[in-house]
Amino acid sequence: MDRIDAHFVAAGRHHDIDFARLEVLKLLAEHAHVRTTVAMDYGDTARLDECRFLITYTCDVMPAPDEVAALRRFLERGGRWLALHGTNSILRFTEDGRVDCPDERPDVMELLGTQFRAHPPIAPFRVEVTGGDHPLTRGITDFDVVDELYLSETRAPIEVLMQTRFSGRTERFVHADWPDAVAPILYLRGLGEGGILYNTLGHCRGHHDLIELVPFHTHPERCAWNYPVYYEMLRRGLRWAMGEI
Repeated sequence: MDRIDAHFVAAGRHHDIDFARLEVLKLLAEHAHVRTTVAMDYGDTARLDECRFLITYTCDVMPAPDEVAALRRFLERGGRWLALHGTNSILRFTEDGRVDCPDERPDVMELLGTQFRAHPPIAPFRVEVTGGDHPLTRGITDFDVVDELYLSETRAPIEVLMQTRFSGRTERFVHADWPDAVAPILYLRGLGEGGILYNTLGHCRGHHDLIELVPFHTHPERCAWNYPVYYEMLRRGLRWAMGEI
């Protein structure tokens, strides 16, 4: 079996990046022919030229404009990008303590297809499988999960494979009113010969990941990482990234 090279960007705020990084690397280790480099930002654009796929688990980490151009070239020539959880997030804290997710990087959000705007408190919600007989969702039925329900704005054409629904307010966020939202959970965005698979699930936070707000976060959060269906989604996502799906 031929070697496949991959690049993994894992970094950001308010999440247990160490946990997510390790879990994804363990799943990659199930494929002995995949060799992965790991980074904390998008700076090593030369590495993309050597890779079949990119993985990101980030929060409030944005590529620079020249890095966005490199990412687009990577995708258009056939590269695949498995984007996880907060990859499409920008967070700014207001004077009154709310979270703003401003439209500062339309280039990034158009590339990704969505921009994160808010989430309600962590709670159970139902994930609806809309992908029918798609290999990424085949055999997976609707399921309940406890996680951050990501509410996003769509910025480019996407193919939604899983979704959820929310109606209400997200009081901690500037974008607070969501009267009747349908939120993508798993979607594809095609670009040239390649594309993006975005999975919004997978929040995690440990004791020491909110030090800007509290020195010790009492209750670690693992959310979708507690569910076998999430690991199945990740395994299929990696197979998609390798070109097997």
